[in-house]
Amino acid sequence: MTTPFSHEPGAPAGAAPPPGCPAHGLGPGGLRRYYGPEVENDIVGLNEKLRAEHGSVAPVLLHGDVPAWLVLGHSENLHVTRTPSQFSRDSRRWRALQDGTVGPEHPLAPIFTYQPVCVFADGATHERQRGAITDSMGRIDTRGVRRHINRFSNRLVNDFCLKGTADIVSQFAEHLPMMVMCAIFGMPEEYDDRLVQAARDMTRGTETAVTSNAYVVGVLTRLVERRRTSPESDFASWLVEHPAAMSDIEVIEHLRLTLIAAYESTANLIANVIRMVLTDPRFRARLSGGHMTVPEAVEQTLWDEPPFSAVFGRWAVGDTELGGKHIKAGDAMLISIAGANSDPAVRPDLSAGMEGNRAHLAFSGGPHECPGQDIGRAIADVGVDALLMRLPDLELAVEESGLRWMGNIMSRHLTELPVQFAPSPQQEIDDEPMTAMAARSGPRSDWEISSSPRTSGRPAGGKETAAPQADGDPAPVIPDQRTRSTTGRLWQAVSSWWKGY
Repeated sequence: MTTPFSHEPGAPAGAAPPPGCPAHGLGPGGLRRYYGPEVENDIVGLNEKLRAEHGSVAPVLLHGDVPAWLVLGHSENLHVTRTPSQFSRDSRRWRALQDGTVGPEHPLAPIFTYQPVCVFADGATHERQRGAITDSMGRIDTRGVRRHINRFSNRLVNDFCLKGTADIVSQFAEHLPMMVMCAIFGMPEEYDDRLVQAARDMTRGTETAVTSNAYVVGVLTRLVERRRTSPESDFASWLVEHPAAMSDIEVIEHLRLTLIAAYESTANLIANVIRMVLTDPRFRARLSGGHMTVPEAVEQTLWDEPPFSAVFGRWAVGDTELGGKHIKAGDAMLISIAGANSDPAVRPDLSAGMEGNRAHLAFSGGPHECPGQDIGRAIADVGVDALLMRLPDLELAVEESGLRWMGNIMSRHLTELPVQFAPSPQQEIDDEPMTAMAARSGPRSDWEISSSPRTSGRPAGGKETAAPQADGDPAPVIPDQRTRSTTGRLWQAVSSWWKGY
């Protein structure tokens, strides 16, 4: 069955509600608007309305009542993201852009305006640019970065631990990812409040977003100029020197892309994890019993409250069908991550825990799947772990109903997360300088701190060994952070917190 965009030129007249009609959120043709108050305040509820009305693929209206398809089904999302031959990332294919329906003044223009970076490329161009990103990330000293994450986390906690109150969003979640990314990029001296504010502002469509973007680009331009003449063991230098031979503009744009994507998603993830730890009964019960670790809490949050609700977009290369709908060449596709994660076909009971299941689409999928997802997980895992270790009696300082969010079609995030706790002494932080980021040895799996296997051999000396799997291959070694000696102390404190002593 097809659901045409009835208000397009040449289409039959639709039953658009008259002015003043109480049909909230409906636009021309009776289609639901995927912008405005409803999507900002209750995107989950809106997704479910659309799923009930249209199934796994729903026609919606973007800003200015421009038609698009919202992909809600889990399998349909995987098909779109994994099939660039049918659904391209090149926004120049958008029919609404070609016929002038949308232009540079459109509110979503910063998102869909074509740029010579890998997220807008397919085929060989994408492989060349994306290869430089993934190869450079593969050179990162993962254990060294985790050590820095812990140091940065404790430094941030020192700023408010004596007060007994804090806003986790503005004093912790918004700062930790930027501190880490500046270290990885090779510009720790550039980290300050101005860079944090600019990174947040440039993604919100504010009047100052252009100025904030210019500030970030200026910082990265200076970095690339330095690394062209004085390369070091950092992410920026590896991009500059990569055999892909990217130009300075390409390097700057990919650094900007990596920085903002990693920053925004990880800041949201940290705030969401801590909120769910403090408010979700499932987390409370399992944490108090010692049955959940921080990495597992992070993974559950990626299912329930992904950092990005949706990703815009993909564009149909030719006429095709998806979820029973006829998709025309040049149609815009909006990937609903939140919708896919709550698809009844893969998750019939939303209250059930998803322990050990990484089939969520929090990091999208296919060739454009987020290459830095393991870094984001590590920042959230280690950061939240450090926070709870320092402040085991942390609790929400307001009623949960008093929490406020800012949202749009791409994401929603807490404006603040007020907490209270017993004042705690500051911790001495060593003045260890930033060490080289290049990995000396060891596999990429060092990032992995939320392995699903729960069995491992532990000889008397304490060193972990991998238990064999059914096929005879060794199981992944559970990293040190997951050992009982570390998590046991944390969850003993958390258990005491929940029990009130």
